Amino acid sequence: MTRLLAVLAVLLWPQLVAAEDIGEPGQGDVELIQEPNPNFEAAPVVLEAPGAVLRALDKTVGRTTDIDIARGQTVLLGRIAVRLIECRYPEDTPEAEAYAQIQVLDLDGVELFNGWMVASSPALVALEHPRYDVWVLRCSISGTGTGDG
Repeated sequence: MTRLLAVLAVLLWPQLVAAEDIGEPGQGDVELIQEPNPNFEAAPVVLEAPGAVLRALDKTVGRTTDIDIARGQTVLLGRIAVRLIECRYPEDTPEAEAYAQIQVLDLDGVELFNGWMVASSPALVALEHPRYDVWVLRCSISGTGTGDG
């Protein structure tokens, strides 16, 4: 019986101590003060572009093709169809980075890829296809779709 009481005391001790610490305001309460963090950097403003410049590689012939594509447009490239859903870039440095959501289908309509690609890390999220590689180079920030950026 004393062993049972000892085990219960050990198990319940944290709850008993916590219950005793709860008291009237001003009796050992900790006041939280929120101060600005000098190491905190605000996230950059990200804008949406009207288009993007993609690069495709046909591995069987070793040929690359640059594709200027508008948001919502689908381009047929050999035996795949590439569609740009959207392209985003940081406002302060549009040439530095691009994030593009791309959908790739085969000619039978089977989805091969649907996701975000990052221009600075093309292998991070990549199309896995035995014949084709597709990756984003940059966003087109002019309305003409010429790939200016």
